[in-house]
Amino acid sequence: MDHILKLQYSLDALFGTGTSKFLPKEIEMTFSRKTGRIRTVSHKGKLLCTLRIDGSLAISTHFAQLLLKNKKFRENCVEINADAAPFVEQGRSVFCKHVVFCGKNVRIASDTPVLFKNKVIAVGRAILSSKMISDFDRGVAIKVRDSLKSRNEEIKS
Repeated sequence: MDHILKLQYSLDALFGTGTSKFLPKEIEMTFSRKTGRIRTVSHKGKLLCTLRIDGSLAISTHFAQLLLKNKKFRENCVEINADAAPFVEQGRSVFCKHVVFCGKNVRIASDTPVLFKNKVIAVGRAILSSKMISDFDRGVAIKVRDSLKSRNEEIKS
């Protein structure tokens, strides 16, 4: 199977049909030497995503911002209020009480972009489902894995 086609199918399966249309045309892929499977996908030197062993994708904040052009992709996201935004940008977890909007496709252990003013500020793993995040007022909703601050520090050094 073509590797780009496999990536497009994975994007559509995880984030909704039509999301793969927003995948940039000139992408570079690195492959595992032992298995020959896709390891990372990048575009113009910026990391877009890495493929996990279980078949899911670990997307970067840059790639999530590109995919946000698709209306269906917003259903995989969580939007937070202004109080929590500076902390989440630094890589801290998102708590349920700070969530303003939660998409219906947010599932436990799914990769979830965190939005503030329609801009992706972090990406993390959902600890709770969308209904639980909406219902609860306390507890961690999303453990942040990648944020804007961590990316900026990585580029500078």
